[in-house]
Amino acid sequence: MSTVLTNFDTWKEFLADRVEQAKKIGLSEETISKLAYEIGNFLGEKVDPKNHQERTLKEIWDVGNEEERKTIARLMVKLVQNS
Repeated sequence: MSTVLTNFDTWKEFLADRVEQAKKIGLSEETISKLAYEIGNFLGEKVDPKNHQERTLKEIWDVGNEEERKTIARLMVKLVQNS
C-alpha cells in the first residue's frame, strides 16, 4: 500500500495540491513557505523517512541551521509549483 510518505512522487503531488489550495484561499508565498518550514520541522522530528529521497532530505535538514532549513522549505514549495 502506497501512502503519501512512502512514495516521493506521491508526496510531491500531495504538497503541490496543498500549495495550490493555500494560494486559492489567498495565502502569500511567504506564509506558504513558513508553513512548509513548520511541516519540515514536524517531519524531521516525528516521521521516519520511508524512502531514499526522504532520507536524503532529512539528512540535509538535520545538518542545516534555521535559515538553511527555511531555504529548503522554500525550494520544496518551488519544486512542486514547477512540476
